[in-house]
Amino acid sequence: MRASRIALLPSLLAAFAIACGGDSGDNEDTDCCIGPTSPPAAAATVEVPTTPSPSATPAAPRQLGLQAYKVPAGSRPHDVAPAADGGVWYTAQGSGELGWLDPATGHVVEIPLGTGSAPHGVIVGPDGAAWITDGGLNAMVRVDAVTHAVTTYRLPANRGNANLNTASFDNRGRVWFTGQAGIYGVLDPANGNMQVWDAPNGRGPYGITTTPAGEVYYASLAGSHIARINVETGEATVLRPPTAGQGARRVWTDSQGRIWVAEWNAGQVGMHDASANAWKEWKLPGSSPMAYAVYVDEADKVWLTDFGGNAIHRFDPATETFETHQLPSRPGNVRQLLGRDGEVWGAESAADQLVVIRF
Repeated sequence: MRASRIALLPSLLAAFAIACGGDSGDNEDTDCCIGPTSPPAAAATVEVPTTPSPSATPAAPRQLGLQAYKVPAGSRPHDVAPAADGGVWYTAQGSGELGWLDPATGHVVEIPLGTGSAPHGVIVGPDGAAWITDGGLNAMVRVDAVTHAVTTYRLPANRGNANLNTASFDNRGRVWFTGQAGIYGVLDPANGNMQVWDAPNGRGPYGITTTPAGEVYYASLAGSHIARINVETGEATVLRPPTAGQGARRVWTDSQGRIWVAEWNAGQVGMHDASANAWKEWKLPGSSPMAYAVYVDEADKVWLTDFGGNAIHRFDPATETFETHQLPSRPGNVRQLLGRDGEVWGAESAADQLVVIRF
């Protein structure tokens, strides 16, 4: 596959100041307060959703290679998650909404998440719903894929300003989440029970992933390590990459259960193989790479976003080579990647648009 060439789209917005619960461009987020370990779970509350206000944009022709889709100005899309219906969810951090894009038409639906919302991550759960880490609400939020009903699971009161980041479902249907203030936790949607733990080494928990075998790992940006969570006890074990101070930002598993790490400070991609108790690291292309997001596709190819190179790279572990796709906006600032067969999606948070690479 070769990198495609498309007409450059004008950048709509410059770099943005990040709301509470969002990312900074070059290091960890604002300090937050830490409470005691493992408090009782907060009861789930259901908030009445506002009727979404659809807005349409002209459809771009479907094509292989990189394609961009506009979303409403000021939405500042952060994370994306391909939906089961063929659409794509995205967190509109700037407007406190969850968006849904129809790639066939460019049609967008926006769903308000509540006063003070600043959504960060979004994934699709086993129930087909969108699950959101909302730093502004300090809560996990579920949006029903059909009715768009919004259910809010707030963190315990003594866990205020956790700076929620990212979530991942384990093999038992529970959703694990991180908070950069120095916490990680788990929510059981079956009964609303939630547990929260202090992270070893304090601030920094960021990206999170679940291996095919059901093991949960997270990355600590401030701590420059990854950690494996014992899903039975909640205990986290720190695992340090070879490069000191590398700034492990996000993590993703491949089909073999190896953990791939976007190393922000070092501009590298790292790989931890637990079966061999071994690490490997590779420098991204370019003179000043800054590895932000990582995603592993169905063929075990590794995709990374690069703030320094304003690009998305595809890394082939078999040949140890990179392929580069330049972003259409400058800057694009793609902070997360997620995909489905033949597609990798991201959001240009600095340009109010989503991008997809089809292959």
